[in-house]
Amino acid sequence: MRHKLEFLPLWGLVRAMGMQPRPLARGLGIALAQLVYLAHPKLRRVGMRNLELAFPEKSRAERKKILRKVFTGMGRQLAEFCLFPKYTKDNIKEIAIHDGFENFDAARQRGKGVLLLTGHFGGWEVGSFAHSVYGFPIKIVVRDLDNPLIDDLVRRYRTLHGNSTFDNREFARSLLSSMRAGDTVGILMDTNMTPPQGVFVDYFGIPACTASGLARVALKTDAAVIPAFTIWDEALKRYRIRFEPALRLIRTGDSEADAIANTALFTQALEKCARRYPEQWLWVHRRWKTRPPGQPALY
Repeated sequence: MRHKLEFLPLWGLVRAMGMQPRPLARGLGIALAQLVYLAHPKLRRVGMRNLELAFPEKSRAERKKILRKVFTGMGRQLAEFCLFPKYTKDNIKEIAIHDGFENFDAARQRGKGVLLLTGHFGGWEVGSFAHSVYGFPIKIVVRDLDNPLIDDLVRRYRTLHGNSTFDNREFARSLLSSMRAGDTVGILMDTNMTPPQGVFVDYFGIPACTASGLARVALKTDAAVIPAFTIWDEALKRYRIRFEPALRLIRTGDSEADAIANTALFTQALEKCARRYPEQWLWVHRRWKTRPPGQPALY
């Protein structure tokens, strides 16, 4: 997903915010995100439309409250991202702790590779970074940002403690080789796709074109698929990197049907998290942009 803040002089902003104490950096990040909320009616419209589609039972006021909290979370994560160079094994617990680590460890011990099924929840950048600081670097599927300087900066911060990235255009080949090597790969699977890379499965009861590559690789390699979400815990004032138990893959012998069925299974895990923490999913993305043939546009 392309950064919504690329129009800003982010290079200087990251440097300036990274020099501040954490509470002040968070305050600045949240304030900036709220300014973006006010200044960008298009993002507000998309967010409110998505919330209307997902939660028709909620009032407009309730949806607006959720959306404002989404921007608060984006600002908090921006601040933490700026502070990445300050974090080490000695202080990483100040921002993120593991929850359900035994599920990840059990999958890792199988030796067939681990696919971390995740999405744009809470502190997705914080989770992959903190996990590497704890000593468990992963590979991250990324898409290049438009600005080369910002792209270089973001990549450098993401990989400070051993994480590595590979381009989404090399998805299938890189993912297969990573699983054969027993690596761990994090995949954001909550963005709109187009056929043939995407298949239609329900998300909040609405057909959503969804990447099926993760399911195809999991079926081919028998890698473990672990739902993994980094959620802001208001009571703890830090993030919880939550690993769920490995999902049991659907195998009927029909490869295409199994790919679609497992893509639906993975999407259900994402929806479960979004329903539980609606204020922590990135609603400003046009998730239902691609429509099945004959269906009207939703935006």
